[in-house]
Amino acid sequence: MSTVISAEHALASPHLYLLDVRGEAAYNAGHWPGAVMLDIQQWETLAKSPEGALDRAEVWERAIGALGINGSQPVVVYDDGRMTEAARAWFILQWHGVPVQVLDGGWPAALRLAGFAASHTARKPPPVHYRKPAGHRPIAGLVTRDALKHRLDGSLQILDARTGAEFRGEDLRANARGGHLPEARHLPHKQLLQEDGTLQPADALKAQLAGAGLSAGRPVVTHCDAGGRAALAALAAVHAGLPDVSAYYLSFSDWAADGTCPLA
Repeated sequence: MSTVISAEHALASPHLYLLDVRGEAAYNAGHWPGAVMLDIQQWETLAKSPEGALDRAEVWERAIGALGINGSQPVVVYDDGRMTEAARAWFILQWHGVPVQVLDGGWPAALRLAGFAASHTARKPPPVHYRKPAGHRPIAGLVTRDALKHRLDGSLQILDARTGAEFRGEDLRANARGGHLPEARHLPHKQLLQEDGTLQPADALKAQLAGAGLSAGRPVVTHCDAGGRAALAALAAVHAGLPDVSAYYLSFSDWAADGTCPLA
């Protein structure tokens, strides 16, 4: 399954399960017909809590089942066009075994469709029992801080998807320390997108990744500051054909908070 789906193909596929992560106000103002609202901020908060760590399958199975997702129907996630919040949901869902794609270009791409009519009818399906399929192999893996600390030996390639100012340590955001992980390669997430907000073609992404110093021969781990851009970079790397891609989902804010983690 491709990591993204065009708005045209989504419209022609009535069997898809649409998730809208733009927020309640935007959802109520108009959404894809039949789409279900997902509070992505709630999921982000949960993922950063000890009880909601992404490897806690039982917690996330409940969260996914609460949306009415049982795993039998392909899911498509869309956001306001930034692609980062949709990618965040994509990463979590695919990690837990849900067949999922991101709507390429998000809500603006839907609005560009000829004859597309937004719905104002909210949909809230009843909760279902969801279980991660046995033997599931995620499209993109998950890396924790402790695991990454023990792999700073050149066996991994680290892709930093933050801005240049963040990478250089000039913009600390809410962190006490700035800079970047040792030997990290830099490719700002906005370069992964075209002018219309859709993902760059696979060949262009492959060239960009190679230009940043990344090869298909070693595993790639993406990160940003808080997860969304890291998820988009992982999605893009998979779309480009890299065979071994993971995300350090908690990202730089988690790394910088631990004084034993080295920075360059």
